[in-house]
Amino acid sequence: MEKFVVFARELYDGKKLLKDVYITIEDNMILSVDQEEKEFDSEGIVTPGIIDAHSHIGMDREGEPSQEAELNDHIDQIMPLSDPLNSIYFDDRAFQDAVDFGVLYSCVVPGSGNLIGGKAQIIRNFADNVGGALLKTYGYKMALGFNPRSTTDWKGVRNNTRMGAYALLENRLDELIIKRDKAETVKDKKLLELDRKLRKLEIEKAEYEEELNLVLREMELGFSPVDRALLHLLSGEPTAKVHVHKEDDIFYLIHLKKKYGIKVTADHTLDVWHQEIYDLLAENDIPVVFGPIGSVGYKVELKHAYYQNTGLIMESKVQYGLMTDHPVIHTYSLRDSLKFFLIQGMSPAEAIGLITYQNAKILGIDDVLGTVEAGKYASLIVWDNDPLSLAAFPKLVMAEGVILRDNG
Repeated sequence: MEKFVVFARELYDGKKLLKDVYITIEDNMILSVDQEEKEFDSEGIVTPGIIDAHSHIGMDREGEPSQEAELNDHIDQIMPLSDPLNSIYFDDRAFQDAVDFGVLYSCVVPGSGNLIGGKAQIIRNFADNVGGALLKTYGYKMALGFNPRSTTDWKGVRNNTRMGAYALLENRLDELIIKRDKAETVKDKKLLELDRKLRKLEIEKAEYEEELNLVLREMELGFSPVDRALLHLLSGEPTAKVHVHKEDDIFYLIHLKKKYGIKVTADHTLDVWHQEIYDLLAENDIPVVFGPIGSVGYKVELKHAYYQNTGLIMESKVQYGLMTDHPVIHTYSLRDSLKFFLIQGMSPAEAIGLITYQNAKILGIDDVLGTVEAGKYASLIVWDNDPLSLAAFPKLVMAEGVILRDNG
């Protein structure tokens, strides 16, 4: 596309508030953000595109009976290969509503009925179909607390207590670690023997290379696809989004992180009602994806899910962003969740940052999204009013340089 200029009377850039700036866009990128006067194509109050950090959009769909939802597979407790992209339908009305209110991206995950439910995928809510939806594979979805112990009528080995479910999880991971270490030992022995033969000139260099590749290939083939996915999790490279509500379960999450060296976020934490628990998460380098704030406390696990808890997380040292857990609250209601933080004294710029920059940072996409600045994707919203006003509605929605809606 030709250069497109937006004049922002106010720009909540994801970190701070700027006034009277011009945003120049070329192709799918933001070219510049400055105060040099120029002709513009749109004007208003601007924010980055909103990001929902934890959602089931497209999996539990608007207007469909509950038995058609595809949140949880009932076959086993540990299913790291399940891909939520394969259970999304983009004709879900929720996608249209999300884009209408500027929520352009979601981190979509399976439900929390299984200890490991599958992959976590960051998607474009504005995609026409799953073919163009994937932005980034983020990691895996895990669940602690009530949910994975409540599914005893599903298939597979199912424990009815948390101690049983956690023992099942650790046994599976510990057995895999032993299997990996044994395979590594066998491989190392074979490699030592190969090196000995090469030094003694018992084999030629070409034969050595051939046998070396066979040894490595043999080790690789000793692990199933599920094994390899779990080893990927144990590598500490991907992030596990871990469903956890209650304070005592957070101590087990910390144990899990320390024992296995995995990278995790604490998702929900709605039943945390002591600031020191959030500080403990910060000490252990565990970010929080908070929410869905404003939903009904429909189970005992949520009995301390007070809206005032937003003040505790604000006062703590923990890094955090926000989720809707759609359809628990609608994706387009993510912005509405900010009122609970504003009530506790959060500034408007910080509040907008929670659902843009902070979510992008936690999801590892802040290199391309989350702020309005040069070098980022041109995914932004021009509002007809203060975006924190109940009356605010986007008059221009742009996603990666494409205008999805322009009301002038």
